[in-house]
Amino acid sequence: MSSEAYNLSGYGSMLADRIRIDAFAQALRGAVRPGNVVMDIGTGPGVMAVLACQLGAKRVYAIEPSEIIQIAREIAAANRCADNIEFFEDLSTNVTVPFRADVIVSDLRGVLPLYTFHIPSIVDARRRFLAPGGTLIAQRDRIWAAVVEAPDTYGKIVDPWDHNTLGQDLTLARRKVLNEFHTPRLSPKQLLTTPKLWTTIEYNTVENPDVRGTLQWTVERNGTGHGILAWFDTELADNVGFSTGPETPETVYSAAFIPWLEPVPLAAGQKICVELDARLLGEEYFWRWTTQIESAERPGETVARFEQSRLQSAVVSLPKLHKRASDFVPQLSSEGLIRRRALDLMDGSASLEEIARRLTAEFPERFAKWQQALSVAGEASAVNSL
Repeated sequence: MSSEAYNLSGYGSMLADRIRIDAFAQALRGAVRPGNVVMDIGTGPGVMAVLACQLGAKRVYAIEPSEIIQIAREIAAANRCADNIEFFEDLSTNVTVPFRADVIVSDLRGVLPLYTFHIPSIVDARRRFLAPGGTLIAQRDRIWAAVVEAPDTYGKIVDPWDHNTLGQDLTLARRKVLNEFHTPRLSPKQLLTTPKLWTTIEYNTVENPDVRGTLQWTVERNGTGHGILAWFDTELADNVGFSTGPETPETVYSAAFIPWLEPVPLAAGQKICVELDARLLGEEYFWRWTTQIESAERPGETVARFEQSRLQSAVVSLPKLHKRASDFVPQLSSEGLIRRRALDLMDGSASLEEIARRLTAEFPERFAKWQQALSVAGEASAVNSL
């Protein structure tokens, strides 16, 4: 999964997921040959990089942008693999390596594979790092969806806003939480339709990170529809993979419950159509889904239509939004002036302590002691220095 915002306990949960870890280990055992070069993108604590060494890889490039990479270095040393692993504390798109990899392994997904820079990172790695005839792990992901009956899950989402004890109108907040994805564990009995395939991501050929597709279902039994459940199954290697769906054992990935704005009574034979659109904008995916439910008694007549998007769930600060407008004329705040001065002093001639003492002298109203300025200089150094 993505390394973003993961602490060590989070990585521990990923390692404890035997379905996931055993599948990746099996795929690596089938792909890595003695003398191979292996790349592990999003290495986290370095477990897969160490395994590649144990399988005979002569060189492993372990790439990880977060500070967990220090744990990976120490784990590699503890397992006598440090001489064979080269660590890069950066995004893979910023890295260059001297040799192409025979095997590239990565797990950059979130709840679904369409997550931040996952696909662009794989496309870049395939072009720049993979040797001719090399192996990508994973090979492909398939995303499935079905209409579900989930009254308890839906209730937990809306009840705080529908039944607040203060008697206030919280409709705005209710609507926002119904435009978010949620991650409950649902059972196969809660499916009202047969799962339908939304998209297949072929990592050996994918270029476009955006996906748009239409899902159409026929309701199989009477019930109340609360939204759709989306999940993925992955093929890491030939005959090696796993699923995150409701009919399979639970994994760390969970599944995505995409609620409707209102529950809808459904009858067997009723038609449902959902247009689901995911587009990568900047660092995040923009999701949009339009649901249309046909009348059970009058085919062709729509009884419910919902137009939803993750944008509608956003909590936006108007002052901050104004500062991003194209016609806004910015001016540095006092804090901005301090940070700019800290960067100016980072010309390669002064230590952080010397910079902090200069900041204290120049901004006495902000810093009583140079140690206080050191934290500001240190943060600027961590982000901007070579």
